Amino acid sequence: MNLKILLPFMVFAQKAGVKRIVALTPRGSFGLLPNRLDCTAALAPGILAYETGADGEVFVAVDAGVLVKAGADVLVSVRNAIAGTDLDTLHAAVKREFLALNDQEKTVRTVLAKMEGGFVRKFVELQRG
Repeated sequence: MNLKILLPFMVFAQKAGVKRIVALTPRGSFGLLPNRLDCTAALAPGILAYETGADGEVFVAVDAGVLVKAGADVLVSVRNAIAGTDLDTLHAAVKREFLALNDQEKTVRTVLAKMEGGFVRKFVELQRG
């Protein structure tokens, strides 16, 4: 398989001859082998593992995103990724950076929703007044 990991601003990794891929979804992990049918999957923040003949098993911490398998090509599009060899370090990075960012996004969305609600209320008051 040909694996390409895409970030919003660059190609993070591009590997040919990938023997297998293991990814994490909101419903658990799943694996891809070369003869698997084409598919798409939403990815959860976690560890993506792939294996090549040259590099062996490689681990990448990925943020939420999407995986698409079409023929021999597998595209992984995520918001952020960190490469590393130590699983403990990568797992800590997922918890520290990716999951914390999701909490910040929730807080920002809550504040924006309150601001939008206040704007709509004021606008309605101006219409009535």
